[in-house]
Amino acid sequence: MLAKRIIPCLDMKNGRVVKGINFKGLRDVGDPPQLAMEYERQGADEITFLDISASLEARQTMLDIVSETAKNLTIPLAVGGGIKNAQDMRDALNSGADKVSVNSAAVKSPEIITECAKDFGKQCVIVAIDGKRVDDHWEVFTHGGTRPTGIDAVKWAQKVQDLGAGEILLTSMDADGVKTGYDIPLTAAVADAVDIPVIASGGCGCKEHIADVFLQTRASAALAASIFHYNECTVSEVKEFLKDRGIVVR
Repeated sequence: MLAKRIIPCLDMKNGRVVKGINFKGLRDVGDPPQLAMEYERQGADEITFLDISASLEARQTMLDIVSETAKNLTIPLAVGGGIKNAQDMRDALNSGADKVSVNSAAVKSPEIITECAKDFGKQCVIVAIDGKRVDDHWEVFTHGGTRPTGIDAVKWAQKVQDLGAGEILLTSMDADGVKTGYDIPLTAAVADAVDIPVIASGGCGCKEHIADVFLQTRASAALAASIFHYNECTVSEVKEFLKDRGIVVR
């Protein structure tokens, strides 16, 4: 079994880390560089930094904050939000990101995935998928979860893999922020459908939820925000908990 990764997520708006429920009701929880350094100290494997309003506001990711965050980290930093083309990805990588996540632009112009994988290496390309249950399937939403696309999330995951994505960041909009656990059916469906790593996101409320998503799906990593932001547990406590349950972590 490959070692599972624990990834704290910094959702950022107006230069501050925020957290909401179902992508709404955002609350300020801190300063991006300071939180990133603290989570690295706790043993985080990576940091994910998402400028959650960039696409909706039709602007680029706040690269100054990316640079400020990256210069103090030794673990990988993944950045997303407002990435529209290969130049935007290049700018984010030049600002210190190790990986770049693209969502809305990939749906609009899927060729961006192939172009970026060719230019920067597929290991740098994460495709973020925000999925929501609609009738008997999961639908992809874009622009911070505000726009339905009519695209089936599992089929889209397979397509982005074929186009060259190196990783999928899968967020359940139904579970986001409610802290009742990851969306196991959605995560399992996507992880079973692809061979590239899938990062489970949305719904983590305790250490048990992280164990559940690793034991019940093929997710390679678990992304969490609230439990770390509100000091409900540390990354190192999560890792010890997982080890006690036979789950291999870094």
